[in-house]
Amino acid sequence: MTRFTAQLTTQLDRLGPHGVPRGVPHGVPHGIPGGGRDRPPTLVAVAHGSRNPEALRTVNALLDRVRALRPGLPVRLGHIELNRPLLTDTLAALRGEAVLVPLLLSRGHHIKQDIPDAVAAAPHLTARIAAPLGPDPLLAEALRARLAEAGRRAAVPHRTGGVLLAAGGVVLAAAGSRDPDAAVDTARTAALLSARLGGVPVLPGHASGSGPTVPEAVRALTALGHGRIAVASYFTAPGRFAVQCASAAPGLAAAPLGAHPAVARLVLRRYEQALASAPLSHPAATVGV
Repeated sequence: MTRFTAQLTTQLDRLGPHGVPRGVPHGVPHGIPGGGRDRPPTLVAVAHGSRNPEALRTVNALLDRVRALRPGLPVRLGHIELNRPLLTDTLAALRGEAVLVPLLLSRGHHIKQDIPDAVAAAPHLTARIAAPLGPDPLLAEALRARLAEAGRRAAVPHRTGGVLLAAGGVVLAAAGSRDPDAAVDTARTAALLSARLGGVPVLPGHASGSGPTVPEAVRALTALGHGRIAVASYFTAPGRFAVQCASAAPGLAAAPLGAHPAVARLVLRRYEQALASAPLSHPAATVGV
C-alpha cells in the first residue's frame, strides 16, 4: 500500500492544476497541437508530380516550411504520378493515422478519384482526405506576392505594389480540367485575387480542359481596353503547364506559388480543418469536396 501511494503521488506531481501534464498549455490535449493523441496523425502532402526537376525541389522546400511551422508533426510526401515517392508507396509505408493534404488547387479527377483510390488501397491506415488548397484567401496573398516580385524584376511601378499599371489586368493561368467544379474553384480564386489587387480585373485562363485558354483570356482583357496584362501562375510548382502558360504572357509572367509562406500556412490549415471536421474513425473519409 505504501508503494502504491508513493507511485500515485509521483504521477499526480507530474500534472498541473487542471490534470494536464506540466508544460502543456491549458486547453490543449496531451502532446498534440489541437489533438489529444500522443502522436499527431501524419500529414501526407499529395503532389501531382512533374518531369520538371524544379517541381520536386519546390515541393520539398514547401514541406520544409510546413515542418518549420509545426515542429514535431510528421510530414510525408506522395506523388500521384511522374515522381517518387508515389502516393501508394508512401501510404504503404505508414501505420496508424494520416491526413492527406492535396497540394492541388481545385476539385477535379485527382481529388475525387485518384486520391480516394490510393487511400482505399491502404486499408491498414485510418485516413482522412483534406480539401484541395484552393480557393482560399491565402492563395490570393501568395499570387499577389508573386506578381509583385515579377513587377519588381521588370521595374514596373504601380500603386498596388509593383504589379501592373493602373489600366492593366491579370490572367489567372491554371491547369484546367474537364470537371466543371475545377472551373468554379478557379473563378473564385480569380475573384479573390482581383479583390486583393484592389479591383484589377482578373480572368481565368486554362492550359487544358474546358474554359478559355490563356491567350483567349488575354484577348478578352485586351478587348475590354486593358493594355498591360500580366499572367499569374496558379500552379503549386514549376512544370509543363506553368511553362506553357508563361510563354503566352504578353508582358509580366509571375512564378508559380511554390514555397511561399502563405501556402505553407494553408497546408497546415487544411490539415487542421480535416482533423476538426470529424474523428478519425474510418478510412478514406473526404473532407470539403
